[in-house]
Amino acid sequence: MPEPHLRAGDTDRAAVAAVLGRHMAAGRLTVDEYDERLARAYTARTYGELDQLTTDLPSSDRTRAAEPVRHGNPYPVRACGPVFGPWGWGGRTESPWRSWLGTALIVIAVWAVISIATREFLPFWPIWVIGPWGAILLARTLTGGRDDRHEQRWERYPSRR
Repeated sequence: MPEPHLRAGDTDRAAVAAVLGRHMAAGRLTVDEYDERLARAYTARTYGELDQLTTDLPSSDRTRAAEPVRHGNPYPVRACGPVFGPWGWGGRTESPWRSWLGTALIVIAVWAVISIATREFLPFWPIWVIGPWGAILLARTLTGGRDDRHEQRWERYPSRR
């Protein structure tokens, strides 16, 4: 870290918070210790205060070396991972059409229940939920579903592959 008397920024505090999270996940910190150090990290003003939070923990170089080497799918399944083909996301069995259909059924059921409960035919508002989403899915299906923005992101961050 830079000189201990210099002021730390938000990114510095977030980096220390990430390191603390990795050490808690590895079992080096209890949840209480993690909470206490995390609170101190986000209130720290200088690099010296941030450095005190990790002095008794192994350096990140040794932590990285201890992580297992992962082989297999070069595109791991992530919450917002890359899309492959028109029918699914990298390795997931659920298709975007199935998610769309499930959501469509739920909002149509809500509309029907409200219409029955109020004894009047309400305007069909579910179209504003399922219409644009369905149009985007249809366009992606017809054009092959390839989204090159995700590939560009992976090229920017090769360590995340």
